[in-house]
Amino acid sequence: MLVFHLHGPALRGGALALLAAVLFGVSTPLVQHLGAGLGAFSTAALLYAGAAGMGAVLRKPVQQEARLRRADTSRLLAMAGLGAVVGPVALAWGLQRTSGSSASLMLTLEALFTALLAWRLYHETMDRRVWAAMLLLLAGGVALVVDQGRLGGVELAGLLAVLLATMAWGADNTLSRALAERDPAQVVLVKAALGASATAVLAWGLGEPMPTAAAAWGMVAVGATGYGLSLRCYLLAQRAFGAARTGSVFAFAPFIGAVLAFAMGDRTAGGLVVVGGLLMVAGVVLHLAETHEHPHDHEATEHEHAHRHDDGHHNHAHSSMPQGSHSHWHQHGAQSHTHAHVPDAHHTHRH
Repeated sequence: MLVFHLHGPALRGGALALLAAVLFGVSTPLVQHLGAGLGAFSTAALLYAGAAGMGAVLRKPVQQEARLRRADTSRLLAMAGLGAVVGPVALAWGLQRTSGSSASLMLTLEALFTALLAWRLYHETMDRRVWAAMLLLLAGGVALVVDQGRLGGVELAGLLAVLLATMAWGADNTLSRALAERDPAQVVLVKAALGASATAVLAWGLGEPMPTAAAAWGMVAVGATGYGLSLRCYLLAQRAFGAARTGSVFAFAPFIGAVLAFAMGDRTAGGLVVVGGLLMVAGVVLHLAETHEHPHDHEATEHEHAHRHDDGHHNHAHSSMPQGSHSHWHQHGAQSHTHAHVPDAHHTHRH
């Protein structure tokens, strides 16, 4: 029997990952619609200009969220190169050569790349329920892709470009796991600003056509929500939920994109879309209902991140106890206890 823990880490992380998926899923057919006639680099530049603007608006004071550090520079550059240049450029190029439904469905594979990399690199726990949820989500994506293949008319080059985007974003997601404890809006701002600058220079150098004012502002708006706000939610989900689980729930995004593409007039989807959607919903439900509890040890450590004093892990003293979430450098003593947990920053132990 599935039991929902309304205040548990799995539900919070899953809800944030699902919100990120919805925001990004909606963006894919909109990018195809607004990007008609635009170059791939121009499209990426406008999307990440919007994302950078959203990051600037949502930044928190240093007392509430940890700042980025100089040591994060190389990771941020890699994230910008993969996630804000290669990923969106490949997607924009692919969207001009295949249907919105097909492109949305191919993005399912991003979750698989993210989960496998997180499992290998961060040794995140993957019990039977998590594997079952991932397989359900993957099966849903396969059903959607088979539906597209059965109907034909899909351009292979476009789909391969979208596949490249999923690989780039999967690597980007895995790299971003190490920055999940930093202010997510600042991460969005820096990554997006780097990506927008690089792609704008490339668009100018290649002589890509200038967009109309309506298309430009539309792309910026889509970038603000589907890339900026979505990435912020994604990073918060990684903080609460781990990289593999966040990536798996995020696999729901293609279904959202396929549904919106259908609503916008794309009639390439068939009956298997319903089957795929139901499989994906089942996978998300398994993630949201996850409970993982056993005795475990915490080694003594010190770090900086946003935290509260009612979570069982932060019992250090303050001269004046702050209310709610706050951020500062703090220490953890060695501790052994039992409670429900997921692979967040405080639960990286092996199993």
